[in-house]
Amino acid sequence: MTIQPTQMTQTPQRIQTSVCVVGGGPAGLTLAVELARRNVPVVVLEASAHFNRSFRGESVSPDSVWLLDRLGLLDRLDGTYVQMHRMEIDDSGHTVFQAEFADFRYPHPFPVELPQPTLLAALAEAGAAHPCFRLVQGATATALLRDAEGTVTGVRARTPDGETEIRAALTVAADGRFSKVREMSGLTYRKVPLERDVIWLKLPFPYGDWDDRTYRVRIRGDQHGLFIPTRPDSVRVGFNIPKGGLRKMRAQGLPALYERLDLLAPELSKAVRESVHSWSDTSMLDIFTTVVPRWSMPGLTLIGDAAHTLTPILGQGVNHAIIDAVTLAPLVERALGDGGPGSAVPLLAATEAFQREREASVARSRALQLRQERLFTLDGALGSAWRRTLYRVVSSSPWLTRKVLAGAYFQLQAPGERVAKVQAGT
Repeated sequence: MTIQPTQMTQTPQRIQTSVCVVGGGPAGLTLAVELARRNVPVVVLEASAHFNRSFRGESVSPDSVWLLDRLGLLDRLDGTYVQMHRMEIDDSGHTVFQAEFADFRYPHPFPVELPQPTLLAALAEAGAAHPCFRLVQGATATALLRDAEGTVTGVRARTPDGETEIRAALTVAADGRFSKVREMSGLTYRKVPLERDVIWLKLPFPYGDWDDRTYRVRIRGDQHGLFIPTRPDSVRVGFNIPKGGLRKMRAQGLPALYERLDLLAPELSKAVRESVHSWSDTSMLDIFTTVVPRWSMPGLTLIGDAAHTLTPILGQGVNHAIIDAVTLAPLVERALGDGGPGSAVPLLAATEAFQREREASVARSRALQLRQERLFTLDGALGSAWRRTLYRVVSSSPWLTRKVLAGAYFQLQAPGERVAKVQAGT
């Protein structure tokens, strides 16, 4: 069914559109691009005035690479990302798990490391090619608008042009793990803190010691670190600390941080001392997962981290954000076409169908992450030995390796002849 696009109109301090997306991250912008391609008028409100920010979430899973290719964006991003060819886990100085992504027979078998500002800028550029797409940066949603029955009818926002009302048939909360729109909606959720937080920092890549196409996990006892190659010549490092333990670690001074990296990755000992001169050279990520029983209400739906916050393990946040967007867009298009001006009922049915379609996949990723979290926290001789044995058993079986990683990386693509090329120079 073809929707006749409703003309976006604006009166002073008021915008009328079909869909208002709050949050210009991967979920929000991908959804907006997909809606605009379907001639659905959409306005995106993004709090930041620019995309040139520091992001931790730069890992894009193979399924999302495949989706970006299908959306026509992968060629636009050529030369800006690096394919990862393998994953390696070392425990107590011994390699206990290795996987080669080239062994997976999918159209796009390789995860990539892609600076998120680059991805967001490409999405914004793709959206701008459509007349019914509008991105308002430097805009903060301050309240939900509702009618007499309580249906959400848009948002009130502070924008560079002043206080503005954006009236929409559907409002989408894509504003991340600390979603303000979710709070304003009153939708209930359960925040499940994990036993650790993560300190992130970026260091020069140790060429000569490591190749730059491998995800590395280093474990010693109950301490672990993630080491992720990052364009053009850096490595992102994330290592665990006890929940709420940042103040204690900072009180011990930077030598405590240096010693942690000495233990996990002595290849980085010199680089961390030369690059990290204060705690402001690091950032801390509060690790938790969020379970939201209902992702929608009349006139409003949640997507991405606002609907289902995940942990950093296996880079699932960006992956599920993009999949959410491409799943929701056609459902919204059909609902608007079926409902016309009175689209509240079909839109609610569409957003409920969206949750039903996506919930099982998110649950599988969350369960895999939580199993890995429990393995990371094992300590003592018996616990560490059990973990090493388990990783070695999985690594020694190609079938088990494919089964474990397919649950995280290959939920959409159909197995078949691989068509993605190894890009040795990118």
